Amino acid sequence: MSLLIQNKTVMAKLKSLIKLEGTIDDLTFYKGADGYFVRAKGGVSKKRIMNDPAFARTRENGMEFGRIAGSGKLLRTALGSMVFRAKDSKLTSRLVKVMGQLKNLDTVSDRGARNVADGLNNSLAFPILEGFDFNNRAAFSTIVNSIVSVDIVTGKISIAGYNPTEQMRYPEGATHFSLQSGFLRIDFSTGAYELTKSIEESYPLVNSFITPVLTPESVPSLTGTGMHVILIEFFQEINGLQYMLNNGAYNVLNIVKVS
Repeated sequence: MSLLIQNKTVMAKLKSLIKLEGTIDDLTFYKGADGYFVRAKGGVSKKRIMNDPAFARTRENGMEFGRIAGSGKLLRTALGSMVFRAKDSKLTSRLVKVMGQLKNLDTVSDRGARNVADGLNNSLAFPILEGFDFNNRAAFSTIVNSIVSVDIVTGKISIAGYNPTEQMRYPEGATHFSLQSGFLRIDFSTGAYELTKSIEESYPLVNSFITPVLTPESVPSLTGTGMHVILIEFFQEINGLQYMLNNGAYNVLNIVKVS
């Protein structure tokens, strides 16, 4: 991290892999033309912020903010290509907000050391994650009008029988859609994760009745928080080849259940 002093305001350019945006106490994280920066209000030096007891809360907030940003990045990384196929431009900041809510449920760690892993031990944690959509433009509840059930032992996701042409919202020009489930085990304290997936099932968008059952090929052996996700993608078939529509703008990735 390199410091630039301008108009009595301390500015630092972030060179870490985690890019932060937002304000915590006296620190503002923002994106500029030349990268990501952190700015301290009032012309306070970095040395004073790091050592002065008066800035203890600032240091604690900064440590917690970095920790929850790292947890959000870990989740995105753990889901791998599933996230890249269904996400929006504000996913990172939305995940930071969710991770912050989980961190606030940590009732055992000292201020400055609160974290997502301990927050997940709170009974109020799972509902915060359940229903989270990685693509805010295509929420699962607005795309599929049917009942979904999850077997938390096997990871099997079942969707009650429905007619896609009547009970799905799909983009103009779509001829097909695919469904795939994922069973993720993730440990936010160690950074370890394991993801298993079901076979990707393709369906034509026709007036018919389907009852999808998506079962991961195996159960993750890792211990940790279980997350059951479903991915929906839309395609247009031309001459036997399927092409993704609108760069995946209508694709869905949703956390159906946490266990």
